[in-house]
Amino acid sequence: MNIGIIGSGEMGRCLAAKFVKGGHAVTMANSRGPATLQAFTKEIGAIAGTVAEAIQHKQVIIVSIPTKNIPDLPIDLFRALPGDVVVIDTGNYYPNLRDGAITAIDQTGIETWWVQQQLGVPVVKVFNSILATSIEALGRPRGDKDRIAMAISGDNKKAKEIVFKLVEELGFDPFDIGSIVQSWKQQPGTPIYCRDIPLDELKKRVDAMGTIWSDVRDQLTAKRKADEALMAADYPAYLRGLQE
Repeated sequence: MNIGIIGSGEMGRCLAAKFVKGGHAVTMANSRGPATLQAFTKEIGAIAGTVAEAIQHKQVIIVSIPTKNIPDLPIDLFRALPGDVVVIDTGNYYPNLRDGAITAIDQTGIETWWVQQQLGVPVVKVFNSILATSIEALGRPRGDKDRIAMAISGDNKKAKEIVFKLVEELGFDPFDIGSIVQSWKQQPGTPIYCRDIPLDELKKRVDAMGTIWSDVRDQLTAKRKADEALMAADYPAYLRGLQE
């Protein structure tokens, strides 16, 4: 497939390398321009381009940037996309650590619903609730006893089917959370966020959260806030806590 990746942080670079290795054509872009990506893209066999080049003529576009920077994207290009282009959001909202408060997200509690509204196209939420280091090291063949699962949500069934295949190619079991309205279940603060767990355990934890965000809002908001504080103060301790 022809894949565009916007964002060159740890997740963007990990996915670019993995998808090139899997035989896909990848164009990468960031806010600093193609020159800052030339060394990396040459090393892995991808193409460095502008944000516009990473959007145009692609089958899949992966947006992997801080949530606060979503409004800086060329929204007109997204809204001009053909209807069969899959747009993926890997982002996570960290209001205290990085993004600042975004009132619309705080009101609904659903990060990617806001992203979808900003971009004006259907979005699939995936690759946000797993560490890049886990994608790099923990992919396993289907049926392997150590294979872990990855949460996916979105409103477009055909788009999700394509994402399921990409996740399986990487060596993980895709699990359909449901619509974008249900994507809060894979956000920071939830019991499946960045947990390397098998499919049956992920499903069990998702079911235990129920279906209504407002029912668990205070609990999840407090957990996210505590996690942000720990990430800022002692990131290794935060990572150790993810093993619980």
